Amino acid sequence: MELNTPEELEETCCSSEERKSHHSDKVKNNLTTRLNRIEGQIRGVKGLIERDTYCDDVITQLSAIQSALNSVGKILLEGHLKSCVLERIQEGDEEVLDEFLVTVKKLMK
Repeated sequence: MELNTPEELEETCCSSEERKSHHSDKVKNNLTTRLNRIEGQIRGVKGLIERDTYCDDVITQLSAIQSALNSVGKILLEGHLKSCVLERIQEGDEEVLDEFLVTVKKLMK
């Protein structure tokens, strides 16, 4: 899911005073749905391990979970870049670029 409309971007924007994000209801619902699905997948993997399922099958499921987590991270990163980071740069706060690069490195581990 991309955040394309100005309303979605505006609602995602974080205040430099509060440092808190404000996601639209649409984005929150999307992220919550994705995280609920991931939670179910993790419970499923736990069950696979408890039933001594073949390792390759478990690893395949772990790969799917990692991909789903990456998708959540991409949505959050896009919203952060298009709102919080942009706003802080427009306010003259260029330190946010270093913060953003650290965040990207964390996601790429």
